[in-house]
Amino acid sequence: MFSKTRVTEPGPRSPSPETDLNRPAMDHHFDLPAQQPARTRSGPSVLSSDLTVKGNITTQGDVQIEGTVEGDIRAHQLTVGETATIRGEIVADEIIVNGRVVGRVRGLKVRLSATARVEGDIVHKTIAIESGAHFEGSVQRQEDPLGNGVTPKLAPPAAARIDAKAE
Repeated sequence: MFSKTRVTEPGPRSPSPETDLNRPAMDHHFDLPAQQPARTRSGPSVLSSDLTVKGNITTQGDVQIEGTVEGDIRAHQLTVGETATIRGEIVADEIIVNGRVVGRVRGLKVRLSATARVEGDIVHKTIAIESGAHFEGSVQRQEDPLGNGVTPKLAPPAAARIDAKAE
């Protein structure tokens, strides 16, 4: 099938009837830019409902959580599924909460659907809360909610401050 000269000759091989068409042809010429090429977005990474992660998750892509995460999450777009529970801070450009989050939420666009259950502060640029969503915490609008600086703890509601002074 193969002659010795074909195997030892340098350079790319072109497919022929004698070569294995199931193997990709080797191309030894690369024109890569100095920087990494831009990533093409495929679908989101999905953590299924039977998965529990203990630790932080960081990605520049999109993530859909259906299981349980005990740790902080940073992503481009984060979707918290109806069966999901997240215990930790979540930071993303766009956050869609359909499940449960216990911890701070920081995002440019934050959306709490009717099935959302959030216990913690929300720092956002824009927010949408659907009727039926359960939310306990404070909401604060910032121009740059994703800033690397630490966001100060939000003040308690005015009624709570009055009670604290009475003590």
